[in-house]
Amino acid sequence: MKPSWLLAALLACGSAAQALPGFAEFRSAHKVSDYLLLDRHGEPLQSLRLDKTRRALPWVPLAQMSPALLQALLLSEDRRFYEHSGVDWGAVAASAWGNLWNERTRGASTLTMQLAGLMDADLARPAAGRSATQKLGQAFSAKRLEARWSKAQILEAYLNSAPFRGELVGIAALSQTLFGKQPAGLDAQEGAIAAALLRAPNAKPAAVAQRACAVLKEQGLSCAGVEGQLTAALQRRAGMPLGEQLAPHYARQVLRADGPAAQRSSLDGRLQRLAVATLKRQLAELGGRNVEDGAVLVLDNASGAVLAWVGSSGGSLSAAHELDFVLARRQPGSTLKPFVYQLALEKRLITAASLLDDSPAQLSTGHGLYLPQNYDRSFRGWVSARAALGNSLNVPAVRLGAMLGADALFERLNSWGLALPESGGYYGDSLALGSPDVSLLALSNAYRALANGGRWGPVPGRPQRRVADAASAFIVADMLADNSARALSFGLDSELATRGFAAVKTGTSKDLRDNWCVGFSERYTVGVWVGNAGGEPMHGVSGISGAAPVWQALMAYLHRDQLSKPPAAPPGLLRQTVAFEPGGEPARPEWFVRGTEQARMRASAQQATQQMAGIANPRDGAIYALDPDIPPAAQKIRFEGESGVWVLDGKRLGRGARLAWAPWPGRHELKLLGSRGQVLQEIKFEVRGATLKTASAATAQR
Repeated sequence: MKPSWLLAALLACGSAAQALPGFAEFRSAHKVSDYLLLDRHGEPLQSLRLDKTRRALPWVPLAQMSPALLQALLLSEDRRFYEHSGVDWGAVAASAWGNLWNERTRGASTLTMQLAGLMDADLARPAAGRSATQKLGQAFSAKRLEARWSKAQILEAYLNSAPFRGELVGIAALSQTLFGKQPAGLDAQEGAIAAALLRAPNAKPAAVAQRACAVLKEQGLSCAGVEGQLTAALQRRAGMPLGEQLAPHYARQVLRADGPAAQRSSLDGRLQRLAVATLKRQLAELGGRNVEDGAVLVLDNASGAVLAWVGSSGGSLSAAHELDFVLARRQPGSTLKPFVYQLALEKRLITAASLLDDSPAQLSTGHGLYLPQNYDRSFRGWVSARAALGNSLNVPAVRLGAMLGADALFERLNSWGLALPESGGYYGDSLALGSPDVSLLALSNAYRALANGGRWGPVPGRPQRRVADAASAFIVADMLADNSARALSFGLDSELATRGFAAVKTGTSKDLRDNWCVGFSERYTVGVWVGNAGGEPMHGVSGISGAAPVWQALMAYLHRDQLSKPPAAPPGLLRQTVAFEPGGEPARPEWFVRGTEQARMRASAQQATQQMAGIANPRDGAIYALDPDIPPAAQKIRFEGESGVWVLDGKRLGRGARLAWAPWPGRHELKLLGSRGQVLQEIKFEVRGATLKTASAATAQR
């Protein structure tokens, strides 16, 4: 009867023979910890570690490994690698004799035997050493490997699978982590260190350096500085990636551990690189204005594919560079106004030529009066809807929002995919000025839906459902693309002006915490946000000076070869020249939904001739609340009415039809006196202190 250990060994050999894979199969089964994000053309953009238990990088062909490394490996581990057929019987004999006399020898395991141990868990070396059965199985597997694989394949597979130190598996992980280079660039000393680590991966640095020196001396090379080089290598940051790292936030969104080591994405490498560089350059220029963070998103209008995703300005500029501001929810300011106008157009409440009242408004709320003001604290009287949207006037937008109703506007904004978390009543009239928080991704995709004629789809994804009629979406896009319509606020040569068609809107949140520029061309939608992760206000940054330069640079690049063309008008629209009287805006061609066209636009006779009688502002019973985040000079209350003498709390303030007063908390009595000293009107109003924020006097948005 055969001894039990021999029978077990024969069974182990048969099992190993059956389980032995081919070289191509073994290479394809190589599991990495760090995955590579490729752009749509196959260009590497970003590496990302998804497996925290071990570090193994993509497979490296033998031709891309340093000759110095290969020479050091063979000298250290298997001198007769190219002579034996899997088992070095001379080394076996020397090892046995040495063990008999308790001498310290290299051991008898060839590289092929070590690879066999790495390939089969049953042959892996335990802490106490392999048993006789395991050694016999390992030798049998090594012979089988040599029969089926080439020497080059064995060497390549071994160096890609061997554990080196700690969590590092494979030569690519060792080379990048310890030496900051690819395996092809390892020099003689680095190759010797790598070979020494294979012998005892977790030995003390002094012992590793001693072994490395021995390998170098066998080659006739000096080992001066090896210990210092090893110490520096072991102190390097683990996991430091090589190459450009252009899309860390997007990589976290799309890379999957169950996918291949290199995964292709929809990103365009050149566009991504430009977006990163342009954002960093713009934030550097804004550095003196307390701006640290930014984000960029570029979408393909038709497919919804993400062409560029810059989630942060980067570690050198931002203290919060790990946050993804494409997904972070921030206050969008006036970038929500186009959706207010779209709904009003769809409901036939206005046309693009309708005259809207840009004068002081006081809207009743449950906490007092809501008093919207424009960005520049001035009012323009009767203006067309086109000019009101183009110049980002707050008061007309709030009036339209009040006409639509907060609940109806809230529902429509959510249909655009903005996912507002509260309710229409929660936001109230400030909803029209962008008071809720939204993400750059959701907002940009909503603008993409405008570009697609009111049809919305997810990112990525083609338009799936209609959220707005095509006619109103087209008119809003035309208004946003009209450079003349925004000239009053932005001028004709602003960062929003483009060579071809582009519809664009800026927005700035309350207290200058967030700044946006979002717009679309014929083929692309570009969204840009700048601000501060911690919510600190920027200093004197508007939509034109903050996000818009980045938006314009990307639009210019996207249409560098072919100008963007305006969309074709959908059925049901007509274009007609409109005259504005008296002394209003210049006559111009205007788009109308058929049946709403008008040749002349004017305020009613009462509106056109209306003269202020008594006190027009503030109104009796008005409540103002001071906001500590807004500079006091920007919170002055404008007294308006007939020309006369203004008396506040018994003290004369001045004479005229208008007067600006720096508010003071408390209840106040205001009188307007005529030319003969008679009281034309008397009202009472209240100013609440900065700690009472129940009614905001103004939201500085643009």
